[in-house]
Amino acid sequence: MTRRIAFQGEPGAYSHQACQDTRPDMEALPCRTFEDVIEAVRGGTADLAMLPVENSTYGRVADIHQLLPHSGLHIVGEAFVRVHINLLGLPGTPLDRITRAMSHTVLLGQCRDFLHAHGIHRVTAADTAGSARHVAEANDPTLGALAGDLAADIYGLDILARHIEDHDKNTTRFLLMAREADHSRRGDLGMMTTFVFQVRNIPAALYKAMGGFATNGVNMTKLESYMVDGSFTATRFYADIEGHPDDPAVRRAMEELAYFTSHLDILGVYPADRKRH
Repeated sequence: MTRRIAFQGEPGAYSHQACQDTRPDMEALPCRTFEDVIEAVRGGTADLAMLPVENSTYGRVADIHQLLPHSGLHIVGEAFVRVHINLLGLPGTPLDRITRAMSHTVLLGQCRDFLHAHGIHRVTAADTAGSARHVAEANDPTLGALAGDLAADIYGLDILARHIEDHDKNTTRFLLMAREADHSRRGDLGMMTTFVFQVRNIPAALYKAMGGFATNGVNMTKLESYMVDGSFTATRFYADIEGHPDDPAVRRAMEELAYFTSHLDILGVYPADRKRH
């Protein structure tokens, strides 16, 4: 039976690329929204979810931190995907014929220098792969799309200019999520642990909660806050640390954290991706 990995977007999206890069043995399943991706795994239509959580240029993906704690899924892996952006056009179209380029607003913003230098006007669209599909269907040689190599292959477009992004280290981090947790030690580059917590309403609770990680030498690679249910007084924190919950230092740090929190939930224990280092 073919195993499936669900992603948000149309075929050819960067999330689709992440699926092919990290799980080439699985069938990629496109979904309309992040919620649809989660439901595909929860309902058994897919075995894994590929969800983007942050980009090195634009920061965290909106809403994803709100979805993860309530998804019912568990993080079982991570993947870092280098985002290369190309200008795509109809087969045989020369670069100087392109007067407009369409894509998601984030990609358009990442290629300002190239588009300005070539006098190409920006056209905002809902997503990258959808823009490539539209260019293929519109049959307009003056219209291009900003997307990846995979989108060019799927929709039969030429790559008129390759790797045109302004920043040469633009990378998106994805989390792989499954119905069942896997806390086994695996991989050869160490383990990561991701959790969310809400501190108790006492003075300096966050400072004291974080102290255990410093005194035990546990490296916290990410700490972000977000509001709970739109309240300005209830703040939840999302954290990534290096290590496994069974490591003595991590165990001591987590015990100290628990004392100062009213809510603590481990979202996943998983091997560090090679590209993290």
